[in-house]
Amino acid sequence: MTEFVQMLQFPFLQRALIVGILVSLCAALLGVSLVLKRFSMIGDGLAHVGFASLAVAYAFNAAPLMVSIPVCLVAAFFVLRVTENSKIKGDAATALLMSGSLAIGVMVISLTQGMNTDVCNYMFGSILAMSTSDVILSVVLSTIVVILFVFFYNKIFAITFDEDFSRATGIHTNWYNMLLAALTSVTVVLGMRMMGALLISSLVVMPAISAMRVCHRFLTVVITSAVISVLCFVVGIYISYTFSTPTGASIVITNLLVFGVCSLVRSGRSH
Repeated sequence: MTEFVQMLQFPFLQRALIVGILVSLCAALLGVSLVLKRFSMIGDGLAHVGFASLAVAYAFNAAPLMVSIPVCLVAAFFVLRVTENSKIKGDAATALLMSGSLAIGVMVISLTQGMNTDVCNYMFGSILAMSTSDVILSVVLSTIVVILFVFFYNKIFAITFDEDFSRATGIHTNWYNMLLAALTSVTVVLGMRMMGALLISSLVVMPAISAMRVCHRFLTVVITSAVISVLCFVVGIYISYTFSTPTGASIVITNLLVFGVCSLVRSGRSH
C-alpha cells in the first residue's frame, strides 16, 4: 500500500492512471457488444490503422491524436460498409485492414525518420508518453464515449442480440453499428499511448470474456466487465511500477489471470 501511495506522487503516473482508468472503462463497455456480435477483432484492426496514421502524422509533424482519430473513424466506416455490401466477411475485412495499415505504417517510417522512440511508444505502449494536453483530450473524449454508451444503451443492447428483429421494429441498425464502431475507434486511439497498437485490442476483449464466464445477463456482464477492466488496469500499473515491467504487458497478464479465475469459478458452479 505504501508503494502505491509513493507511485501516486509522480505526475506522469497520475496522468497515466486518469487516462488509463477512463479508457479501460470505455473499452470494457464497448467490448461486450463487440464480442457478442463476433466483431471483437475490429479493435485490433483499428489499432493497426491508428499506428499507420501516427506514422504519417510524425512524418508531417502533425498532432498524432488529431490525425489518428478521424482516420480510424473512416476505417471503421470502411469495415462496416465492406462487410454489409460485399461477400467479404467481417473477420476478412479486418484482416485486410490490419495487414494493409501495418504495411503502410512501416513503409512511411522507413522512408522518413526511421523507428524512433515516439513510434515505439505507440507500437508497444509507454506510460511516460502522456502529456498534459493528451490527458485533457483523453478525458473529454472518454467522457463523451461513456455518456453516448449510456444514452444509447437500449439501442446497443437491441442490435447486439437480434439485429434483424431490431431492423424490423424500425431501429436504424446501420447507424447504431456505426456509432459502436466510432466509439471503439476513439477508445482504441486513446488507449494506444498506454497499451501500444499490439496490445490495445486485449483491453476491449479480455474483460468482456472474463465477465461472460461468471455472469449471464447483458447488464451484469457490462458492469462486471467494467469493474474487471479498471481493476486489472490499476493492478497492472502497480506491477509495472514495482517490477519495472512493460505497462501494456503487465495489464494483459493481469487480465489473463482474472480470466483464469473466472473460468475456475464457472467450472466450480457447473460441478
